[in-house]
Amino acid sequence: MDDGTGKMITPVVDDGLGNSAYLVDLGDGRALAVDASLDLRALQAEAERRRLTVSFAADTHLHADFLSGAVQLADADGAQVLASRAGNRTFDHIGLSDGDEVDLGGLTLRTLATPGHTGEHLAFELLDGSDPLGVFTGGSLIVGGAARTDLSGSGQTEALSRAQYRSLRRLAELPDATPIWPTHGAGSFCSAPIGGDRTSTIGREKATNPLLAAPDEDAFVKELLGGLGSFPPYFLRLPEENRRGPTVDGEAHVPGLDPARVAMLAQLGAVVIDVRPVRDFAAGHIPGALSIHLRPQFASWLGWLLDPLTPYVVIRDPKQDLAELIWQALKIGYDVPVGELAGGMDSWDGSATQTPLLTASEIGDSRVLDVRQDNEFYDGHLPDALHVELGDVPDRVADLPAEPVVVMCGHGERAMTAASLLRRAGHVGVRVLAGGVDDWVAATGRSLA
Repeated sequence: MDDGTGKMITPVVDDGLGNSAYLVDLGDGRALAVDASLDLRALQAEAERRRLTVSFAADTHLHADFLSGAVQLADADGAQVLASRAGNRTFDHIGLSDGDEVDLGGLTLRTLATPGHTGEHLAFELLDGSDPLGVFTGGSLIVGGAARTDLSGSGQTEALSRAQYRSLRRLAELPDATPIWPTHGAGSFCSAPIGGDRTSTIGREKATNPLLAAPDEDAFVKELLGGLGSFPPYFLRLPEENRRGPTVDGEAHVPGLDPARVAMLAQLGAVVIDVRPVRDFAAGHIPGALSIHLRPQFASWLGWLLDPLTPYVVIRDPKQDLAELIWQALKIGYDVPVGELAGGMDSWDGSATQTPLLTASEIGDSRVLDVRQDNEFYDGHLPDALHVELGDVPDRVADLPAEPVVVMCGHGERAMTAASLLRRAGHVGVRVLAGGVDDWVAATGRSLA
């Protein structure tokens, strides 16, 4: 990253959750980690590559979208955990309040109370002497917006939104050239704006961020809340787990199971989750299996659609990385699978079913169910399409028409997940569009609604 700091600061991006952690080289073989996830593989690999030991682990707030890796960094590297005193964390840490400074050994970390995204939120200004190198803004000021303020219960949303207004104005008083290093970015359900940039400067945000352009507090609150979409239910659970301090006990083990054992567990209430690519699932899958393709977004949809107390069994392609699946589950506070089908679908000796894939030109006049997020749908959709966000399908499945339907999303992965939910609920004639709205426009020459 070139923000005037050379290669001192390295972002570690989780594309699936849409977040950035940061590794700061303190210049003497030690490092500071900011907002590290429980899945420390990428951050630790970068630290090892640069021959750094993480001596400080700072969290800007009690995260709702992932479990913090700060406790693990304390165990593994002896890192001192830095976090808000107001967060009332129950594990060993240095509790910080507004204006506190931490000597990092040449550099200084100064705290700025920036409540809004959470009530105990801090930003961390990185200083070289009295010169600001940049500020870790967490979920306060982010590129093109500010992180959501509705994760602490509806009764606190307006007060936190007004606090967010004041926090952004406080940050905007920093010099225009000051780099900002937010945690939340594109792809995060904690933030509303969509864009590719994950870092910015105070001056750029003052010039382009619509929330900073709001003429007053009331207009800011209206603008902020008007841009918020839905979020996974586990967001309401993880802040408390982060307050207590998440741990991982030993190495996770997922045993291979024969088909009879998988069938028995399914009868006892376990959910069979098929993580193979869409086309493989379409060609043949266990009846009742839930399709969630193992990709960077796997964790979000696992946490959105599976109750955390429900055991689950996995079916994967042998080429898919089981460790990736395990870490995606762990970082959102989910237990690992109780097992996986040994040998994958090739070993399944029971009945199998198919879910047909259609091209855009094959849809014709079929009824279409669009399961994209609200903002995606309203940006353009097929005329007369039904719309239910994927996260709402389990609660709405009984209300959806029993007639044959083609399910669609942006590319096909979410659509296949929704189709598998419909099939689990007894719907028949369910098919999936292999593609999205652009494919439909290209195939038909028609316009979107």
